[in-house]
Formats: sequence, C-alpha cells, structure tokens
Amino acid sequence: MERKLEGKVAVITGAAGALGTAIAEQLLAEGAKVALVDFNQQALDKLVHRFNDVANVMGLVANLSREEEVKNYVERVVERWGSIDVFMNNAGIIGKTAPLTEQTSEDFDAMMNLNVRGVFLGIKYVLPVMIAQQNGSIINTSSVSGLMGSSGNSLYSAAKHAVVGLTKTAALEVAKDSVRVNSIHPAPLASNMMETIEQSINRDDPARVRQTITSRIPLGRYGQPEEVAKLVIFLASDDSRFITGSQYRIDGGMGAR
Repeated sequence: MERKLEGKVAVITGAAGALGTAIAEQLLAEGAKVALVDFNQQALDKLVHRFNDVANVMGLVANLSREEEVKNYVERVVERWGSIDVFMNNAGIIGKTAPLTEQTSEDFDAMMNLNVRGVFLGIKYVLPVMIAQQNGSIINTSSVSGLMGSSGNSLYSAAKHAVVGLTKTAALEVAKDSVRVNSIHPAPLASNMMETIEQSINRDDPARVRQTITSRIPLGRYGQPEEVAKLVIFLASDDSRFITGSQYRIDGGMGAR
C-alpha cells in the first residue's frame, strides 16, 4: 500500500511532548522525513534515539519565542532536505490554572510568548518555503479552549483563540499559492501534562479532578495522542487538498453541548 506522505518533509514543534511524539510516529510511518523541534535538549535526544533513523529524522533545539532560533531551524531543515511540505505548529504551554484576577502580567507574557508568538514566528518563516514550492500544509495546534471559554484558564483560552485568527488569516493569504493552513482543537489528552494539571488542582486527590474533567466530555474519557495524530495525517496529506482555513474539533463531543 502506498504511504500517504512518501518522500515529504515534515517539521514538528513541541516534538518531545506526548502529542508531538505520537504525530512523529505517524508521519514516519507514512513515509515522511521528520524534523523534531523542541526546547528540551535531553528529551529531544531521547526521542531521536528512540526513532533511531538517522536518514529520516533530525532533532533541533529551539526557543520558539526567539525569532532567530525559529529562522535557524527552518533554514537547517531546508538545507538538509530541500523543502518543508508539512508544518505541525504544535508547541505550547498550559500555564497557571487560576481565576483571571489571579493571573499576573508575567503569566500573560509567558503564555503569549510561546502560544502566540511562537506560532506566529513558525508560520512566518515556513510560509516562504511553501510559497516558493507552491505547495504545503500547515497544521496549528489550538484547543477546545480556542473555540470556547475555559474557566480558570483565561490566558490559555485567549492564546488558543489567537491561533484561530492566525490560521484563518494565513489560509486566506496563501490559498493562491496552493498552501493550506488549518487548526486542530483537541480535548484534554491522556498525557503527563494532564497529570501535572490534576496534581496542581488537587494534590491530595488528582483522580477526582480527572473525574470532573472527563464528566464534561460526552465520550467520558481523555483523548489519546494517537487519535489526534491520525487527524494530523489527514490534514497533512492530499486527502484534505480542498480544505483550508478550517478548525477541526477532536474533542469527544465537547463542542456539541
């Protein structure tokens, strides 16, 4: 069976996290060469070693809020493989869970620096590559919180709403160049991040926190990173060649309420 992304070049930011790793696995399985970008050198090295595919995998350390570092990772991918066909703009932080009035200016700046500035810079430097080749797919990771309010997560919700605006506008600007830009909106996923959130909310009984969160998801559970990765493959491949500027919920039914 022909693989959907045979010979394509993909870049994933936030690659060392649970979702980034699952997406990398799926991209490699579909025949792509994959550049893994993350700020955590140790976690990135471990991930590269896990894949053990020096011909088709490269690891790049970058602080995505720093413009020169974003520009650098894009240039290094193009230098090695000559193109970028898929950009999984995935890195982000959840930030502090607290009422809006308890969030600080420092909390705001930290959130916007990665979850908005980092997404913007990635699009800014990847788009010229895709425009030049007149082809490409950008997938921005937003959240269910990017389509609705999220009590206790005002800054995260605001940042993820901003990702939608960047997605729609970029899609309009580059449609003439056959470049597609879409966003995905997962519900909470089974991951170390959610375990940390559960602990931060109720260190004595994190299981109760999980029960409360999953009770808001009609399917009654957290999503699995592998489930989101399958949606990414669809949006990265020619199966979605007439789709751009769209927001894809993968949220266990949360948006149906």
